[in-house]
Amino acid sequence: MLVDHHCHLDFPDLVTLREGVLARAKAAGVGLLVTVCTRVKRFAEVVAIAETYPQVYCTVGTHPHHAHEELDITTEHLVRFAKHKKVVAIGEAGLDYHYDMSPREAQEQGFRTHIAAARITGLPLVIHAREADERVGQILIEEMAKGKFTAVLHCYTSGMDLAKLGVGLGLYVSFSGVLTFKKSDDLRAIATFVPMDRLLVETDAPYLAPEPFRGRKPNEPSLVVHTANALAKVKGITSAELATITTDNFHRLYSKVPRPVAVSAD
Repeated sequence: MLVDHHCHLDFPDLVTLREGVLARAKAAGVGLLVTVCTRVKRFAEVVAIAETYPQVYCTVGTHPHHAHEELDITTEHLVRFAKHKKVVAIGEAGLDYHYDMSPREAQEQGFRTHIAAARITGLPLVIHAREADERVGQILIEEMAKGKFTAVLHCYTSGMDLAKLGVGLGLYVSFSGVLTFKKSDDLRAIATFVPMDRLLVETDAPYLAPEPFRGRKPNEPSLVVHTANALAKVKGITSAELATITTDNFHRLYSKVPRPVAVSAD
C-alpha cells in the first residue's frame, strides 16, 4: 500500500472529479490520503471531505500565501480544531519567498503559531518551504529549542543544507512528482541522502503531476505511484520495499491515523 499524505481534494480542479479520483487511487494501491487545509476559515469544507470517506484524513492550517488573511487564527484555534478525530496534522504552514503573496512578517508569524500548535497537540507540522531555506532553518532551530515537535518538509524542492538540518532535527522529507522531472538531478541527490526512515511520498494534487504525466491537469493521488517508483530507483530498492517503508514512516509520523487491519485469507 502507498499513502498520499499531501493532496488538496477541496480544490476546484478535484471537487467535481472526486469520486473518480478516489476510485483510481484505490485501484492504484493508494490506501490512505490526507487532504491538506490551506485556510482555517475553510476548514469546515476540508474536514467534511475527511468525514465522508474512511480512507481520507485531513489537516488544519493556513498556507503562507494566505497568512496575512488569517493573522487572527491563534494557536488555541488550531489546537481546538485538531481535536477532531479526522485531523491528523497541523498545516500546511511555512515560508514562500518565491511568490511572496503574503508579507514575510505575516508568514513568519503564522509559521510560529502553527509550530506552537504542533508542539501542544503532538501532531506533525506540514511545512511549506520555497526559496526560503535559510530563514526556515533559522526558525526551526529557534522553535525546536523551545520544545520538540514533529514535522515534514513537504514537496521538497529546497537545497541539501535544509534537508540535512531537517533530518538532524528529526524531521521527515517528502518528495512529489518534481523528483521525476528530467532536470531534477540535484533533488534526486538529496533523496539519496535522506535516510530510509525519514522518507515520504506525495502528489500535492492537483499540482505537479509526475513524469510521464508532467503537465497533466489536474494531478491526482493515483499518480503518486510514479513518484514512488522513481524514489525506489534512486534508493536502489524495489517499489514494493519503498511502499512498505514510506507507509511505515507515514504511520510513525501521522500516529493518529490507525493502521489498516489486515484481513485473513482464511
